Amino acid sequence: MENVAVAYVHSTDADYAKKIANKWSFLYIGDIAAASNHKRLEFILQVNDQVLELIKLDEPKLTPIKVDFVEGAVAHRRKFGGGRGQDIAKAVGLKHGFTPNTLDATAGLGRDAFVLASLGCKVTLIERNPVVAALLDDGIERAKLNIEVSEIAQHMKLIHQSSISEMTELDSFDVVYLDPMYPHKEKSAQVKKEMRVFQSLVGADLDADQLLAPALKLADYRVVVKRPTYAGYLDDKKPSTEIKMKKNRFDVYVNKGIPKS
Repeated sequence: MENVAVAYVHSTDADYAKKIANKWSFLYIGDIAAASNHKRLEFILQVNDQVLELIKLDEPKLTPIKVDFVEGAVAHRRKFGGGRGQDIAKAVGLKHGFTPNTLDATAGLGRDAFVLASLGCKVTLIERNPVVAALLDDGIERAKLNIEVSEIAQHMKLIHQSSISEMTELDSFDVVYLDPMYPHKEKSAQVKKEMRVFQSLVGADLDADQLLAPALKLADYRVVVKRPTYAGYLDDKKPSTEIKMKKNRFDVYVNKGIPKS
């Protein structure tokens, strides 16, 4: 990606920044101060004390985006989110002692995948955007080094690929989970800062409808699609059932019933 480069904040992070640039085939520019000399750059992946962060150069006041499975909102959700009683757990079928082998085919920053992994699921994550995949890979690897969440992170495997093509090559999964990017309503309040950055980086998932058919072929038991409450069904296909929340819903496409232990 020509509008993205890797830099470091402190010289002690230089080696890690070079490693990330090589792994993901990004331009390496060294010290973050050098970013101003590259007029074509829109985003910087900066290494800050061994943590990879995304910044948007023309919005310097925005907090850098990173994947953090140890602290913050994800940690709060892990501790107080409701366990197997929360809506996402119900949607994927975490009941009767069943813990599905799950594919998150639109991984993003991995928050839902981490919730499922924290509930015992083995989760394979697919993310096609290299910037997002790099952030996610960094977050998973750091989580593996933390005693509190290392076991959870061990249940997460990342694949950098397009889900539409990759799903045709994979073996079956119990559940396939989809949460494609969806355009926000024009009259809605300003999209929160993180989503605004992501939309400018990734764009809308205009091919999202193409995810459903291969997901249904791949899933043994069900496909779960997370949608905004105002959004239509993926590929205009009505689900078997819906779990409705305040701002979102889970559309559940059932191939066969969840087994009881």
